[in-house]
Amino acid sequence: MTNNDFENSAKDKLIKALSDNSTGNAKSLVNSYLSHLRRFRLFLASDGIVEPSAPTQEKYAYRAYTRKKKMDIDVPNPSVDQVEIYLTKWDGLENYHLQEDALNKLFFELCPKNTDVIDVLLKASTLNDFYSTNIFSIYPVAKHICGLDIDVRLMAGDVTLVRDIQYVTIGDTEKNFYSFASKYCSHHNPLDYPIYDSYVDEVLRYFRNRDNFSDFQDGDLKDYVKFKGILIDFRAFYGLDKYNLKQIDQYVWQLGKDYFPKNYGKKKQTKI
Repeated sequence: MTNNDFENSAKDKLIKALSDNSTGNAKSLVNSYLSHLRRFRLFLASDGIVEPSAPTQEKYAYRAYTRKKKMDIDVPNPSVDQVEIYLTKWDGLENYHLQEDALNKLFFELCPKNTDVIDVLLKASTLNDFYSTNIFSIYPVAKHICGLDIDVRLMAGDVTLVRDIQYVTIGDTEKNFYSFASKYCSHHNPLDYPIYDSYVDEVLRYFRNRDNFSDFQDGDLKDYVKFKGILIDFRAFYGLDKYNLKQIDQYVWQLGKDYFPKNYGKKKQTKI
């Protein structure tokens, strides 16, 4: 517990012990055990208080516990069983299915291309309404998208396209519609474009802090190329490679909605 290389040495020993004594996925199981060791180490080292001078290698162990609100949250460890529970739950949400079916018909059948501003306006307006993204002037967004000639890039899964769509000048002000841009691309090509939103952001930061599955900075989640890579790292770290990114997205979003609800009197976002 007092080893200066606690993270690596504890993880290596746990993986060996679990591999020798368990039939489960050791890399997946180790995170739950490691999180408890981190809490005990935190208690021994500082009685719950992290000193500003703590070495960088210690910060990973303490980062999830710097705010009391986060300390009280105990999210189930990602696993195949957990993903199956949430995908089954998703299948039972009739309102989401009907809205998703409507969007699929609009994006795949009625208006699959993005060369006619009227088609783009229909899709952008519907997304804005269904997701409550609060874009108050949708026409400049549609015109911007139409001018980018995006169809070939969408089919190719070009992740840099999200950044090109997200920045729109309305009047004299440049707006950043990052989450909307990820949704617009995702509804054309859901397997290559996972959706970014605040619930997903919360879950990825929580498990980074708890299990150190990645060393990204908070701001990296607002860079779509990095965001997609982080989500892929999350999937690989917890042994969830059998699921595509849309399924991982559905799981993570519901997890965030359950464990990191928004209780500030604001209208909750609807996920499709």
